[in-house]
Amino acid sequence: MLEPIPGEPAGIADCGTERALVVADYHAGLEVALRRDGVELRSAAGERRDALCSLVDRERPDRVVILGDLANAIGHPGDEEREELDDLFAALVERARVTVAKGNHDGDLEDVVAQLGYENQVTVTDGPGVRMGEVGFAHGHTWPARECVEAGTLCVAHEHPQVRLEDEVGGGRTERAWLRGRLNPEPFEGHYGDAVDATGRLVVFPAFNDRVGGTWANEHDGFLSPFLPDGLRDGEAYLLDGTRLGRYDRL
Repeated sequence: MLEPIPGEPAGIADCGTERALVVADYHAGLEVALRRDGVELRSAAGERRDALCSLVDRERPDRVVILGDLANAIGHPGDEEREELDDLFAALVERARVTVAKGNHDGDLEDVVAQLGYENQVTVTDGPGVRMGEVGFAHGHTWPARECVEAGTLCVAHEHPQVRLEDEVGGGRTERAWLRGRLNPEPFEGHYGDAVDATGRLVVFPAFNDRVGGTWANEHDGFLSPFLPDGLRDGEAYLLDGTRLGRYDRL
């Protein structure tokens, strides 16, 4: 079971023996990559870390689960990104256990964790993800493990879902959003080659980092995950404040 935290790009998962705070797409070091592309932004590393640690302090979970793309460099992170990761790990492991469901930007994350000395406190899973109790966690850039798909709730990320909203005079804004609905087993059965016992929920997380772009779900912008949109049945969009927008494909 997973419940979004009102007003935050984060949720609380009941994993049976543990209560987990779940976030996605942190993208440490994003500003370094933007700088290489000619976009000068002051680093928000401290603000990101403080925001996440404040959530942990408020919710007091047993574990923090990050649904991939904790890092931003697809290869090996540079000095500035490593420093941000080091500061973040140091702050988090004082508060809770940490699990990262490896994403496509987390190429050398296991090595970085070991080099920084956190291999006994921070667990990095393979791309297909990990299941804890009745909740499966995966980044979503590749097919999740069968055990994650067959959990009561599958939590994924990767898309950075957003919705484009317009007012009556033609003004518009883009907001981060959750996508939630029933899991459709058919695409997973096609991938695995046999029946999948999947009757649970699928939740696509908004990006924690508010500086990344994303998929405009209500403008058919094109999904990135191999199992979306087909794997999400009767999917609805919700804003971070909990506003229910209804079927994302009908907005």
